[in-house]
Amino acid sequence: MNLTRRNFVQALAGLSLPAWFPRMAFAASPDVVPGERDILVCLFMRGGADGLNIVVPVGDSDYYKARPSLAIAEPGQADGALDLDGFFGLHPAMAPLKDLYDDGVLAAIQAVGSPDDTRSHFDAMDFMERGTPGEKLIDSGWLGRHLASVQSTNDSPFRAIGMGRLLQTSLRGPVPATALQSIAEFHLGRGQSEPLVDFQDTLARLYSTQEGEEDLLSVQAQQTFDAIETLSAADPLAYQPENGAQYPVSELGFSLLQVAQMIKADLGLEVACVDAGGWDTHEGEGGAEGRLGQLLGDLASSLAAFHTDLGERMARITVVTMSEFGRRVSENAAGGTDHGHGNCMFLLGGGVAGGRVYGDWPGLAPDQRVGPGDLDITTDFRTVLAEVVEKRLLNPASAEVFPDFEVPAFLGLVHPL
Repeated sequence: MNLTRRNFVQALAGLSLPAWFPRMAFAASPDVVPGERDILVCLFMRGGADGLNIVVPVGDSDYYKARPSLAIAEPGQADGALDLDGFFGLHPAMAPLKDLYDDGVLAAIQAVGSPDDTRSHFDAMDFMERGTPGEKLIDSGWLGRHLASVQSTNDSPFRAIGMGRLLQTSLRGPVPATALQSIAEFHLGRGQSEPLVDFQDTLARLYSTQEGEEDLLSVQAQQTFDAIETLSAADPLAYQPENGAQYPVSELGFSLLQVAQMIKADLGLEVACVDAGGWDTHEGEGGAEGRLGQLLGDLASSLAAFHTDLGERMARITVVTMSEFGRRVSENAAGGTDHGHGNCMFLLGGGVAGGRVYGDWPGLAPDQRVGPGDLDITTDFRTVLAEVVEKRLLNPASAEVFPDFEVPAFLGLVHPL
């Protein structure tokens, strides 16, 4: 059979493509050696996490007035918050992160978020991942623009990966990025391998017909071969976390374990996106215990295991957490909280100026709230990300990464490399 592009497309139509098939576009890259900048892990808490019950304003009496059943008790009381600085406390389910805060490698930012006032999950996530609140005409993501604007000779197929079946919007752009649900999918000899073998054979025949040409399909085929060969060497079934790290048996724990494995395998990873779902707590949220507590326990245990597993490597790794918006200040009649505005973020890593809660607290009195009764935002999320991009990712092009945003003075969240 003479394999043409049309035949190739027809062949692909009959295949169930693996989730890791690279969603690629290509652009020329200039020069910096991989490893000179931090590896960034961006963890998105999808659903609108309740930041007021995560980094708890125990020093604000209006918090307790607004949440008679959901409020986290003050430090020192039963199921009380873990004291951070006398005014803020950490949800008790996040105890695995308290030592990291005390060690100065974990920082929290409170009253942070997107200035766009939408309470729509879809729009809020989209704006945050694009890094362009209120603007949808720019079709790339903030991480995609970062990768395109920074000088690099890194041509690894794992320079940028998104854990999950679909590539995160934040990674969209002219630089190759790979959606990866599981490293095990690269092991063509295991599991349901026939569709993958067929897929590989199809690519092999296509690539052989295009030898010597630098067209898009031949580059994609070769890059997919490289990805298969490279990641197949990182056997997920044989992986043993280091330093006694124990990841929780959860989707988030497994995702972070695989990111740690790829970092240790020296695959050229620069940026990884990880999703954690389930944060839309309209009902049954609970206070110290309950649904939110379970989510936070998983989050804290996963991040703590990741930090322990990577050990000294964390000196050149930065983890950032974000969520599309926070929750309403007042609890609702269903034992939960509705869509809000201001929220919290975390930074974790050896370069983080941790042991502090950053941000200007706007207060929770009724006349200090915004919209239908929400925490106000005093720090734009792009200010946090821009500081990480400039100081830890060595990219001074904030105007390209966050267009139409004049970055204010940095908060001092991270130490410069």
